[in-house]
Amino acid sequence: MTLDPRHYDIILSPVITEKATIMSEQNKVVFKVARTATKPQIKSAVEKLFGVKVLAVNTLIRMGKVKTFRGRLGQQSDVKRAIVTLAEGNSIDVTTGL
Repeated sequence: MTLDPRHYDIILSPVITEKATIMSEQNKVVFKVARTATKPQIKSAVEKLFGVKVLAVNTLIRMGKVKTFRGRLGQQSDVKRAIVTLAEGNSIDVTTGL
């Protein structure tokens, strides 16, 4: 199994929120991914990096909000997330990191 450095450019970080923790009970893991990443690229990157079998990949883009920072308006960045469904018996411990 060869590790391609481009896989690290696709998977940026795991998302650790209350909702993502609840999803982990259903064999789903949430990752922050590159905006240009496609579902097949995300699937192969997760399979290669973590050595698991991926059943499905769902993606969503959260558009950046306009917020006030120290009295000035600012724009948050757009974020693309991938919800990865793992095969039965596979698991990823996101607290250990890549």
